[in-house]
Amino acid sequence: MSDLYQLLSDVNVQARSRLSIDSFSVPVDYAEPDGPHIRIFLRNLIPLDEAKGSGIDAAESDLPYLLYLQGGPGFGVDLSFSVDLGNAVSSFCPHSREGLQDLTIYYEQASQEKTLWLDPRGTGLSTPITADIFQTKQMDDEAIAKYLKHFRADNIVRDCETIRHFLLDGKKDPEARKWTILGQSFGGFCAATYLSFHSDGLKEVFIAGGIPPMVDSPDPVYEALVVKVEERNRVYYAKYPQDVRNVRRILGFLEGNNVVIPNGGNLTVSRWLQLGLQFGSHGGIDRVHQLVFRAITDLDTFGKLSYGLIDSIQKTQSFDTNPIYAVLHEPIYCQGRRAGWSAQRVIQKNDRFVWEKVRLMSDDVPIYFTGEMIFPDMFEDYHHLRPLRGAAELLAYDEDWPMLYDKEALKKNQVKVNAATYYDDMYVDFGLVQQAASVIGNVEQLITNQSFHDGIRKHMESILTTLFELSKRERD
Repeated sequence: MSDLYQLLSDVNVQARSRLSIDSFSVPVDYAEPDGPHIRIFLRNLIPLDEAKGSGIDAAESDLPYLLYLQGGPGFGVDLSFSVDLGNAVSSFCPHSREGLQDLTIYYEQASQEKTLWLDPRGTGLSTPITADIFQTKQMDDEAIAKYLKHFRADNIVRDCETIRHFLLDGKKDPEARKWTILGQSFGGFCAATYLSFHSDGLKEVFIAGGIPPMVDSPDPVYEALVVKVEERNRVYYAKYPQDVRNVRRILGFLEGNNVVIPNGGNLTVSRWLQLGLQFGSHGGIDRVHQLVFRAITDLDTFGKLSYGLIDSIQKTQSFDTNPIYAVLHEPIYCQGRRAGWSAQRVIQKNDRFVWEKVRLMSDDVPIYFTGEMIFPDMFEDYHHLRPLRGAAELLAYDEDWPMLYDKEALKKNQVKVNAATYYDDMYVDFGLVQQAASVIGNVEQLITNQSFHDGIRKHMESILTTLFELSKRERD
């Protein structure tokens, strides 16, 4: 571990910040504080004096905190992204002052915030969850399912509160014991849970593409999102009409051949169609087309798919390395109701997503790629999900899910919430977001059709500028 500490501590954040790492021991189940514990890792990005720029002389220990909550579920912090976003927050105002004359002194002070980057429980360095760990512990399906139930937003927020109390309870000023949070995608879901049950720990909230649908099960989510996935498929085939026949040809090949992924998984018809997950991000349509083009070239040249192509597909699909993303993707919406393989049930209602039906139609009928959806057959096609198949089945039909949101508390919310909402978001439905935003008090939104779900990565400066402006603007 010392080498890892040294590696991360030596990162030079463009000579503007210093990176340190802390770890915290927290209970797996907060209802059993004396039971098994896990470690939570937190990176702390501290601005150097030369980067403060605002002329405010504050001791490092007095600098306010901004906590970043990662998207997912099931992903740790991307270090390169944390460096980029941390620099944007810590040096945004002083380095962009000419274009930001209207920003107030509060966000001049943002140039002095320490940004914290949490690997949520079960991800990154935070006692990560992988199938082989369960095998090593010789846990059965029921034990695995019981363990995984503790890795949703409610416990991620409890971890945050444990860390906040440790870091800030010593402050004399009650306001100094609060911190600001920025939630991307699923991190925004966590922010809404935070506002529901622990708003007294929050100074302000920023959300990018992550105001959560206020639902009890994933069915309404997928019924809404499938419309957007259809739309993105139409855009794809309008841009690359030759791929109507090309994709059908590839699926015909996969149907008749056993294609094994380098790590031992299977490249099936269903897994190929899951490449449509990329349609929800900038450049995703073009990336999928490139894979289709390479596959057709392989079939024309070799009569099979090349190792290079298959390896590229494996690298685009992260379920093997991030199993929480698969196992808990539907349960993150559950409150007292079961998921029941919601995406599978919803998608089967539309023939265009069902290869067994499309293949019987004429050659000019496109098969639609699927979106951010989890299917039962993934726990056979992905090598490292196979050991979790039984647990995933148990979780899919489990109805004992605690509440994630308190609508009455959210209606009374006084913490300022500034949210970037993407009209064309393929992962978080715009209509459901507006319903949720009407429930949460004190919310202002940047609504745009110029960004997809990964807007904060692709348009970081413009989105942060607007969110900062929303934060401190006065209503007239």
